[in-house]
Amino acid sequence: MKPTVHDIATAAGVSLATVDRVLNRRPGVSVRTREKVDAAIASLGFVRDMAAANLAKGRTYPLVFILPSNDNSFMRLMEAEVRSAMLRSALERTDIRILAVPAFDTAPLVAALDRAAGEKPAGVALVAVDAPEVIAAVDRLADAGIPVVTLVSDLPASRRVHYAGIDNIAAGRTAASLLGRFAGERAGPIAVLAGSMLVRDHRERLDGFRQVMAESYPHLRLLDVVEGRDDPATVEQLLLRLFREHGDVRGIYSLGAGNRGLIKALRQTVFDRRPAVIAHELTETTRLGLIEGLVDAVLNQDAGHEVRSAIRVLKAEADGSHVLAAQERIRIDIFLKDNLP
Repeated sequence: MKPTVHDIATAAGVSLATVDRVLNRRPGVSVRTREKVDAAIASLGFVRDMAAANLAKGRTYPLVFILPSNDNSFMRLMEAEVRSAMLRSALERTDIRILAVPAFDTAPLVAALDRAAGEKPAGVALVAVDAPEVIAAVDRLADAGIPVVTLVSDLPASRRVHYAGIDNIAAGRTAASLLGRFAGERAGPIAVLAGSMLVRDHRERLDGFRQVMAESYPHLRLLDVVEGRDDPATVEQLLLRLFREHGDVRGIYSLGAGNRGLIKALRQTVFDRRPAVIAHELTETTRLGLIEGLVDAVLNQDAGHEVRSAIRVLKAEADGSHVLAAQERIRIDIFLKDNLP
């Protein structure tokens, strides 16, 4: 049987009221008595069921998710996962709000973070732009005792408490390993399509990609990065121009979004040999690209896992409890047309 508060009180030689004060970090307990109770908790292996405790208290966790509002299929999928979490609010005792901000734009993101701070939620989750102003805004939340979780793109220089996303350097290295194999031994240029170098996940993917390409595939030459701002129309036009200038392109690494534009540009161009293509996030567009043979592989991260992880971590921070690191690790999935779910 699991140890109870009664067992703690007996082992420590104190009242149930004293045990309750120690568990809830309330005043009125001497240092010596608190140490006796903590020692009893440790020796008994007592683990408090915070969910049950908060259910009994009727506690609710107000949480804020700050998401980009651009035409990015993966971000819309993440928003859908947050809205699914809203539907579970009564069960999970959360009160979730979404603040939408323009993508890759520092000032509105800082304003949203400061607005969230004024509401004093139990926690904030955001897709970050890696800029000093954003780091300072996250740290202001930390100063106010409001924990912050970064989603998809990290801010390790800030005082955020957790990052819910894949290892983006590993993702870039994986993309290079795949693309190098698919492109073959003939020399030629490789196109890299990004959303913006303002976000850390895109920079880290590019860094990992460059490392492996230089180490293992030196015959493949990386062209200058094309920044499409994750906008399909912009991506389409930029790639059509690139294909006119580099008709011998051997491969394309799409490390951001805007893949509807990528697919359209590929369909409109006649190649002597179709370039190998690696993209990120399994969406309707990339799924169709795999099925049609226009995309060779898709690296995916589970948006639902990231949202659930952020909620678990923020609730745990509010409770002063711990989470299981293994449960919160976001893995990189690799999809070919042969293993589509």
